[in-house]
Amino acid sequence: MILTAKAIAAAISRGDIVIDPFDPGRISPNAYDWRLGDTIRVCDTDLDAAVTTPFTEVDIPPEGMVLLPGKLYLGVTHERTASERYAQMINGDHTIGALGIWVHVSAPLGHVGHAIRWTLEIRVARPVRVYPYMTFGKIIFLTTFGSTASYQRMGSKYMRTGGIDISRLYEELM
Repeated sequence: MILTAKAIAAAISRGDIVIDPFDPGRISPNAYDWRLGDTIRVCDTDLDAAVTTPFTEVDIPPEGMVLLPGKLYLGVTHERTASERYAQMINGDHTIGALGIWVHVSAPLGHVGHAIRWTLEIRVARPVRVYPYMTFGKIIFLTTFGSTASYQRMGSKYMRTGGIDISRLYEELM
């Protein structure tokens, strides 16, 4: 089940959900409106799952940055979210989709125990200017059924993500 605005606010008050920084005005009927952070990694080379991916990391200036089709961009959420009680699911929304921006299509689930600034997979249909801290999507919180295990205690390779994280599939292929 998806938490409603009142349930999200109550869970934040109890400490069951952490959003940092938190703005109560960003709670929508069934979600929290998250923002793009201020850095982005750009990859414009061929990719190979067996090796680490080369990226150039740049700060998004206040006047914005134009994203171009045909490049892979990894961004990061401005907010760090955490919950030992609820699973999280992050998505883009209509506001950026209508600009031809696809964000975080392949890995929207944050397990119970996820405590991260989310790495964002970003692609664009046309050149588009983005700005630091602009609204970029929604995060929902889901109740779970059955016993839970905290992602932070499982030793998974992405559990300590604090910023933009590249694919680490190469670790499995070595």
